[in-house]
Amino acid sequence: MKNKISIALVQTNLYWEDVTSNLDNFSKIIKSIKKKVDIIILPEMFNSGFSMNAKKTSESMSGKSIKWLKETSKQFSSAIISSLAIKENDKYYNRLIWTDPNGDIEYYDKRHTFTLSGESDVFSKGEKNNIIEYKGWKFLPQICYDLRFPVWSRNTSGFDAIVYIANWPDKRINHWDTLLKARAIENLSYTIGVNIVGDDPFNKYIGHSSVYDPMGQQITHLSESSETIIVELDKEFIINTRKNLDFLSDQDKFFIND
Repeated sequence: MKNKISIALVQTNLYWEDVTSNLDNFSKIIKSIKKKVDIIILPEMFNSGFSMNAKKTSESMSGKSIKWLKETSKQFSSAIISSLAIKENDKYYNRLIWTDPNGDIEYYDKRHTFTLSGESDVFSKGEKNNIIEYKGWKFLPQICYDLRFPVWSRNTSGFDAIVYIANWPDKRINHWDTLLKARAIENLSYTIGVNIVGDDPFNKYIGHSSVYDPMGQQITHLSESSETIIVELDKEFIINTRKNLDFLSDQDKFFIND
């Protein structure tokens, strides 16, 4: 177990429905990270942008982008978090992929598909959360619109950090900032949000990728341009915070029914 774990947040623009350009861009960015990190976090639908043209953008779990993730994770000895459109059993999923340097993959399918964009008409929603354990840490991976639904991310399993990857538009960026902080406070966990910058055919994006500690204090905040920043999380800080403020023991029980 590592008491401290280092994470690189990659905030950049995405090339609309252009897998090759996106993979080339992320290859250059990751290569430019000078310090060895445990985890690299890329944004939602990192290889295509937030496109509803799933027939064009989706891949299988053995497709080009998955192969790139495995190779890159192994090359740089870092776990990589991202999401992309996956086709499986004649359904499409906005699937978060967690790739580790050994070539192992875990995944989480986005639960809350975004109705306003038509995502819910194209993509099937996920059925369950997935706590991912890595180097002695427990992570809850989530995708964009999931941020608005606190019951879905309640800390009933003792996770150490929540990771939200997103294409969150500028017109609602204050919601992004506020809700990331709220998720950290209510779950007494680190909360990480990685967004994009630039434009697509429908929205403008201004970043605001951030990390909040279990007390809701912002550790780092990226600008409104392409940037990669490294942050270190401290397990002892989580333990001490929960020891002094044992709020999680007093939470109510909820049951999610479809």
